[in-house]
Amino acid sequence: MYHEGIVYGALDALKSRGGSSSGDPVQMFHEALDNVKPVVEVRSRRVGGATYQVPVEVRAERRQALAIRWLIDASRKRGENTMQERLSNELLDAVNNRGAAVKKREDTHRMAEANKAFSHYRW
Repeated sequence: MYHEGIVYGALDALKSRGGSSSGDPVQMFHEALDNVKPVVEVRSRRVGGATYQVPVEVRAERRQALAIRWLIDASRKRGENTMQERLSNELLDAVNNRGAAVKKREDTHRMAEANKAFSHYRW
């Protein structure tokens, strides 16, 4: 019950603050999630004696799980007083394509792009 309260509190805070999605907090939450979902990630693959970071596409379920995990982690690291404030501010940042969770997605994509040469090791 406690975790639900944090999420609902964050959504209420989003509602009062408004934003690009006509102030509907659920719509803003989905938009934030879409902005954080990764398309590709890297997986370690050992070939011979070397370990390669191989870019692989992320399945839809994992995409959502990673996005939620990254939003929560980024929220925990923020400086606001309550978790509701942290989560609502991180969601607002994600809607506007900024913040730590979006940066995490960009870093993941950058890593996959840098290791594109090893994509033939995909399994």
